[in-house]
Formats: sequence, structure tokens, C-alpha cells
Amino acid sequence: MPIKRNKRFHAEVATSSLSDIMFFLLLFFLIISTLANPNVIKMTLPKSKNNDKTNKQVITISVTEDKKFYIDKEPIAFEDLEVALMSKIGTTKEQAVIVRIPFNLQVQDLVDVLQIGVKNNLKFVLATSTK
Repeated sequence: MPIKRNKRFHAEVATSSLSDIMFFLLLFFLIISTLANPNVIKMTLPKSKNNDKTNKQVITISVTEDKKFYIDKEPIAFEDLEVALMSKIGTTKEQAVIVRIPFNLQVQDLVDVLQIGVKNNLKFVLATSTK
């Protein structure tokens, strides 16, 4: 007695590669979403190719390698830096503040100084040296 075989064709969708693709898409969007909105402190950086000079009076904040702070060559503690800076500026908030900090200090030291300017809506400029 001959056995009849069922020769029906069953449609199949191979989904093994879809899970890999979805995983890579998920990683891609997670990485891009973290890069899209970083925490940034806005500040104007001087251009090194030309030397712009202004007639405006500027205030200079200097930080030494041993983390001593100076406002216009007057030593001051970091805790008193904001109060002294605001009293020096007075009511003219258009005045620029130049920050001079050594290249070998930590970034957190620079950020601590720049947060004072961000909080008080001041214009900070980072001083650089020529090559």
C-alpha cells in the first residue's frame, strides 16, 4: 500500500537575523541619544590666529598649579571668589572675565570656576598661549 505524502508548501520567515538587527539598532539609538544632549558650559574661546584687542576693562581670574585663586593679582579663597567677583564687576554685566588656568590642572577645577560665571550670567573667556 503506497503512503501518500503531504506535499504542501509552508511559508516560513527566517527571524534569526532580525533579532541581531534589532539589537544593533537599539545600541545605535542609545549611543546617539546620549551624545545628542551633553552638559555643556557655553563660553567664548579666543582665536589664536589673530590678536583682538579691546578698550574695555577686563577682570582676570588666575589659578596657580597649587590651586590658589587670584582676581587681578589679589589672592582670594575659592569660597569668596564669587562674592569678590560680583563686587568687582558691579552692575555692568557686559564686562568680560578672563580665566587663566594651567594646562595640567584637572578639568573639574576649570568647571568650578566657570560655574560661577554660568550662575551669574557672565561672559568668561579662557586665556590661551601661542604655540
